[in-house]
Amino acid sequence: MTDLTDDVLVSLRRIIRATDLHSRRLEKQTGLTTPQLVVMRAIAGPGSSTVSAISREVSLSQATVTNILNRLQSHSLIRRKRSTQDRRRVDVSLTAAGRKLLARAPEPLQEEFLLHFGALELWEQHHIVAALQRVAYMMDAENIDAAPMLAPGDQLGASDQSASSGPSAVLRVPNHGS
Repeated sequence: MTDLTDDVLVSLRRIIRATDLHSRRLEKQTGLTTPQLVVMRAIAGPGSSTVSAISREVSLSQATVTNILNRLQSHSLIRRKRSTQDRRRVDVSLTAAGRKLLARAPEPLQEEFLLHFGALELWEQHHIVAALQRVAYMMDAENIDAAPMLAPGDQLGASDQSASSGPSAVLRVPNHGS
């Protein structure tokens, strides 16, 4: 292999490793996966907190968001309440425990990336997008469905299957005695 090839592979490995390390740190500190954290942040943010609104905001399917919400609700981090005006609508909100957990959770990895990416000149941003799209093509990955969040890939796929019991399907919230 050439030095350039090695440089590309090392850079790809660093990106994958950074994503994995951040995900492990997040899970160790909070018991949450990256998609669960992103969904909780969407619920805490401004705007409507219905499953469809959350799904649009985090770019995940409604089925995936529903599975994530089921796990969060089973650990009393969110609550769902049917609207009194429109019985078809279910509003989602954080519980006190959910707000407390969210307050101590680290930022998702993509937040730092977005900060740095946004500081680049527009031509640099386009160059990076084109190069990464080419890399995805070279890895036969251009047609793989992916949400715009930096998380290990199996976290999203597993939560999309209602019967899954993979690593992302289980919310592990550590007991801190409070």
